[in-house]
Amino acid sequence: MKLRWSPTSPYVRKVMMVVIERGLEDRVERVATDPWSADTDLPRENPLGKVPALTLADGTTLFDSPVVAEYLDTLGDRAPLFPPAGPARWSALRFQAVADGICDAAILRRLESMRPDGERSVNWMERQRKAVARALDLLEADAAALGGEDTIGTLAVLAALAYLDFRFGDEDWREGRPALAAWFDKASDRDSLRRTAPPVQRLQ
Repeated sequence: MKLRWSPTSPYVRKVMMVVIERGLEDRVERVATDPWSADTDLPRENPLGKVPALTLADGTTLFDSPVVAEYLDTLGDRAPLFPPAGPARWSALRFQAVADGICDAAILRRLESMRPDGERSVNWMERQRKAVARALDLLEADAAALGGEDTIGTLAVLAALAYLDFRFGDEDWREGRPALAAWFDKASDRDSLRRTAPPVQRLQ
């Protein structure tokens, strides 16, 4: 399998955490990809031009991160991260959706901030900031539910919060959210999160 990969993408980080947690590193070839490059051939495999994208042996390409993560989860020989049908599954998928939504809003805000003066929308950036704040408040209220078994929701929330530290480190998401901060500090002590840390912050 071939994974189109970027080290700063929180969606890729989530998928790579699944790869590590499920013991699949020897089966996944990582292909460094800059989805923003004008010369990238990524759209030939994912017409949306996004990473991660996983190309299977038969040439089928899976995207985006929830689909890639669930497919990989079916292959590993360790405890699955996607619970079977039932309340636990919907809880895990809900957490994943909230976490991916945090990443969506944070990335939109960051991209807007990189636009030239005069083209930047302060209102749009503030809308995304508020979306992240509301999602974080939800996670604070539900932090106790994150403390159970590891699921795709756990990994997704870890990746999202780590992305906020990476790109918005000057804004402390922990303030006013002690339960979520305590959970993150404890849950962060895991090999898959350490090994997928992005490089030193950069503009791209």
